[in-house]
Amino acid sequence: MTRGNEVQIVHACTRGDTGGSPTAVCADGDYGDEQRRALPGTAGTSHAVFVRERADGSIGLRFFTAAGELPACGHGTVAALALHAHRTGTSRWRVRAGGRVFEGRCENEHGRLHASFHAGPVTLRDPDPRTTAAVAAALGTGPIRPRVAGIGRERLLVPLDDTDALAALAPDFDALRRACDAAGLLGCFTWAPAKGQSRYGARMFAPSIGVPEDAANANSTACLAAHLDAAITVDMGDALARPSTVTAAPAPHGAVRIGGTARIGDAPATLRWRP
Repeated sequence: MTRGNEVQIVHACTRGDTGGSPTAVCADGDYGDEQRRALPGTAGTSHAVFVRERADGSIGLRFFTAAGELPACGHGTVAALALHAHRTGTSRWRVRAGGRVFEGRCENEHGRLHASFHAGPVTLRDPDPRTTAAVAAALGTGPIRPRVAGIGRERLLVPLDDTDALAALAPDFDALRRACDAAGLLGCFTWAPAKGQSRYGARMFAPSIGVPEDAANANSTACLAAHLDAAITVDMGDALARPSTVTAAPAPHGAVRIGGTARIGDAPATLRWRP
């Protein structure tokens, strides 16, 4: 069955006025999950967000890649909040996503839409040594000392010495997918200190969810902020020529506040997609 609906591309977590992760945002309807999974490929994005306005004034979000539904998506939340603010002129809402209810905000800061919300709580633990070894082999690094971190789903945080080592990564994606699948991880968030106080570079590899490399991954940035117990700024997407920036800071009760700037793309298109 082919479906048609208005789809807006939002560039989430931009760096200045450029880059960001292109995200398809669509009003939810009577779609099946196979139809929802088909939208990212049709729209030419890695992720799609389906938005449902509820009678109580809250907005419900569901997140999909071509591989299936995600319980949470940070840059997808940034995209949805920015588009909702752009269209309604309001700046605060209750958001329902992944079984959670939380406050989302979006402010116009000098002509830029800056969205923020509370993610979390973040869980942290040590990985199984077999997972560590398999991921190191897939990444082509030497020994690593990662942590497993979770918001919705778990991922591996892998520290590297510097941003040169980060830029040089050329993972074996098939091997990385097998390692992540075996451990129940959605992917691998590699990170390194960058120039500037509390600033880091990062790359997110998530072949297990159909995204070899993500231009921006806000939830993984939140996981890193929880791991470091510090407010941080993370630059991503340079390897994809989509420079992106995400901020994150620990908040009360184990939560983390995520922030990102978004740019609304060209006029929305009515797309027809087939599962």
